[in-house]
Amino acid sequence: MLLKKIFKFDAAHNLTKYNGKCENLHGHTYKLAVTVEGKPDNQDMVIDFMLLKKIVQDEVIDILDHAYINDIIENPTAENIAKWIWEKLSKKIEEQGVKLYEIEVWETEDSSVIYRGEDE
Repeated sequence: MLLKKIFKFDAAHNLTKYNGKCENLHGHTYKLAVTVEGKPDNQDMVIDFMLLKKIVQDEVIDILDHAYINDIIENPTAENIAKWIWEKLSKKIEEQGVKLYEIEVWETEDSSVIYRGEDE
């Protein structure tokens, strides 16, 4: 089964390798979807939604929310943000007996990137 939880955070960044408006400081209300894969346990749950929320809150949201992302991630494109989130969450989620399946980061309402750990 796949289980998904959605989060939002506000942050500012500028794209250091971009030639255009986005090279200037600007902000977004990001939407983040974290999807895990696993089988229901003896409580018939893949993972408790509250536990997943706590992990993502502690490892990602508390760091990125209302932050200047360039201080945390080099050239913080949506792609690089998704990879950074994957790296922050993958081991923590696996410790719960499930696998991180997918990270989706929306930079705007209609623009997102999906990362499934392909580079690992």
